Amino acid sequence: MKDILSNLDKAFENKIRLGIMSALYVNDYLDYTTLKNLLEVTDGNLASHLKSLEKSKYIEFKKEFLDRKPNTKYYATDKGRQAFKKHIEAIEKLLGK
Repeated sequence: MKDILSNLDKAFENKIRLGIMSALYVNDYLDYTTLKNLLEVTDGNLASHLKSLEKSKYIEFKKEFLDRKPNTKYYATDKGRQAFKKHIEAIEKLLGK
């Protein structure tokens, strides 16, 4: 049991960060507006959770312009994908799957 719990990552304990990583795990990338609408959160709330995942190097972003409007795309890094997979596998083990 102790081994399983050690595989849980504090970065994913918050439901918004868990939602961000879930969405980025199954998509190549998502833009800021799509993430905001998908998770139904405010700009400030999303921005703070994105920054937290960036600090952990679990996600990265790329800024572009579409028709002269800024567009920020977010990607899960390899490190983030591995950490998220390990976290989900630990939850599955706890649930006995």
